[in-house]
Amino acid sequence: MSAGILAHLLGKQPYRELAAKVAAYEFPYVQLALSKAISDVDCSLGKLSPGLAMEIGGAFADRRVRIAVLGCYASLIDLDEESYRHNVDRFKEHLRHARHFGAPIVATEVGKPADPERLPEHWERLNRALEELVDEAERWGVTIGLEAAQGHLIDSPETMAQTLERFPSSCVGVVLDPCNLMNTANFDRQDQVIQTAFELLGPRIVSAHAKDLQRGANGELLETAAGLGELNYPLFWRLLEQYKPCGFVTLEAVTEKQCAEAARFVREGRSQR
Repeated sequence: MSAGILAHLLGKQPYRELAAKVAAYEFPYVQLALSKAISDVDCSLGKLSPGLAMEIGGAFADRRVRIAVLGCYASLIDLDEESYRHNVDRFKEHLRHARHFGAPIVATEVGKPADPERLPEHWERLNRALEELVDEAERWGVTIGLEAAQGHLIDSPETMAQTLERFPSSCVGVVLDPCNLMNTANFDRQDQVIQTAFELLGPRIVSAHAKDLQRGANGELLETAAGLGELNYPLFWRLLEQYKPCGFVTLEAVTEKQCAEAARFVREGRSQR
């Protein structure tokens, strides 16, 4: 069983140096957010090309590291038309070039509503965006990985399931981060939340994230490295391997000093499911 890492957690740097650093930590794959991780190439909208993608992807492949997921963190629900168009076009560009990076998945959280009073409009934006993006993903044979997160329009297993029902394409999947489904109101019943997530989303999971949560002095939930908090990882590993054996799992919320131990925690936990 393996563990990868969000590449930018090792620092934004030239892509060849980043690939070497990932390999030095013995991670077999990464989730690569170009704008967060790479310092020596302009990867903004309009700059990607097959040649650039193959150059970056090749640098990682030379180090025996795969790019499992391209991260394209862009709000798909922005009510400002110019920002919305920019974000959708940028995601489409990632989808078109993902194969040249060697990445089967392009992933994002969908965005935080700017105005809770205008939720129907935010949902309309998301549905409009996904209609375009699903068409693009199907054209290029790439998977869109949607990730739920607290404060975002999609923030629970239920809201994710509603979106998947609306877009049943096999090119739409789920990046499952169990901690992103938790808040102070439901953390005490985390087992139920995790089980519900797999019941509703299990067949559509394409990747997972591994971090942890611990309670702060005032009861707030604080992120930490996997294995250092209170998440029921034995349950999560058992269900993950039941539904998606040998799937991608990438570390999140780790410092460089925590990388080796967090990776060991993931590998051993998955193998003992």
